[in-house]
Amino acid sequence: MTTHHLWTDECWLPLMKLYLRRPEGVKPMYSRGMVELSLELHIPPQVLYGQMFRLRRPDTPWLRRLVERYSANPKRLSRDVKTLRRMQGMGSGGGFYDGVETHETFERDFRPLPGLPGVKPVMLVMVLDLYFRLTPATMVRETPEVAELARLMRLKPAEVVDALAAFMSCDPYLSRPAAQPSPLLAACRDVWQRYGNGEPQELASLAAQLREYFR
Repeated sequence: MTTHHLWTDECWLPLMKLYLRRPEGVKPMYSRGMVELSLELHIPPQVLYGQMFRLRRPDTPWLRRLVERYSANPKRLSRDVKTLRRMQGMGSGGGFYDGVETHETFERDFRPLPGLPGVKPVMLVMVLDLYFRLTPATMVRETPEVAELARLMRLKPAEVVDALAAFMSCDPYLSRPAAQPSPLLAACRDVWQRYGNGEPQELASLAAQLREYFR
């Protein structure tokens, strides 16, 4: 079953290696290992997550044979995965993907913002979820929720506060002076356009899943 235009049978090997990593089994969708493999393969975590369930319950004879072959021989799996990763260009869009056009979409959320090397858009998604849980008066460094989120994402509380302030400038229900253009403000506007007008429950659910990435 092809679920993504970049998915090939070779993708099963690194995915199985991740699946067999202790504790063995389906990994959280946004766990660090899942996201890193997604970036390497240019395939969204949601797709890999679904494919992992197929590893738990192989649904074709070919997949059953593959699971049986490698689950009993993890050293062989590690060796074959290393061989696969040595193929020129794997993870960079060349060589491994010759003849296949790649367009970065979800990858940008997990890469540092230009001019802000410590901040990724995925962090701003987390901050936006916190934004809807606070009032403007509590969007300060001393607020426990601000400090806790900063610790989780390995940021300074002041950096979380700066992002909260940028979201206040994006909020159409608040009358605030226009903020000075900055890479942070532009990124927050993009995140607001994607999630700020949706259902808060959906954003909260996404943020809860994304916490796995920072653990």
